[in-house]
Amino acid sequence: MLQHITSRQNARVKDAVKLRDRRQREQQGRFLIDGAREIARAIERGVEIAEAFICEPLLRDDEGRQTTARLRQLPADVATVTGEVFEKLAFGERASGLLAVAKTPAKSIAQLQLSTSPLIAVIEGVEKPGNVGAVLRSADGAGVDAVIVADPRSDLYNPNTIRASLGTVFDANVCTATSDATLNFLRGLKIPVFAARPHAELIYTAADYRAGAAIVLGSEAEGLSDKWSDAGVSGIRLPMRGIADSLNVSATAAVLFYEAQRQRHTY
Repeated sequence: MLQHITSRQNARVKDAVKLRDRRQREQQGRFLIDGAREIARAIERGVEIAEAFICEPLLRDDEGRQTTARLRQLPADVATVTGEVFEKLAFGERASGLLAVAKTPAKSIAQLQLSTSPLIAVIEGVEKPGNVGAVLRSADGAGVDAVIVADPRSDLYNPNTIRASLGTVFDANVCTATSDATLNFLRGLKIPVFAARPHAELIYTAADYRAGAAIVLGSEAEGLSDKWSDAGVSGIRLPMRGIADSLNVSATAAVLFYEAQRQRHTY
């Protein structure tokens, strides 16, 4: 029989709420997934769900009801909760009626499964979780083979990252690594490495991504670290026609990913 939780002071509820904090996520090796679509995609990618909270009156569409059915089939501790309890659990103002606690996957750069001419995205030191998630979503849409989040300022499973990525963060070929490890990994692949820089000489459409490539983007505040000034790294830029000197990192990523795939494929 499912547990029904009516108190906001319930120990399970309080423990779940703690996972909004990065330190708690790292200490517990768990994180929150808020939303039916995101939970479904985590399950599809083999993420282990430890427990889940369901507010049945908030399940207003088929997606929510289908994900609920899938949760109840898992070996996870599933509880129903009142609207008041779910309000405490939910991250932000979203009220989808579903929230899960998952175990943090152990994913590393060594586990990436790549073709002989992969297209790889690297994002280094991006501060805002929402931007990380948006880049992941663009990479998924464009068919990028792998995304490496280098020297992250935020953990990969921040709730805002998960939400902005629409659950694409759970793909097996998304991982974190240090910038040094990432650069060494790319050298081993022997593919061209292109670093997005506002003042680079090479226009992004003139770069050749067809035989495999890595596209590297940095934070909007600080750009890329000096590690990406290596002789084996080519700078590329988007032409800026207005008074702004750069685009949002997620917008830049989308332009570069789709240009790379335009060259690599005939759609």
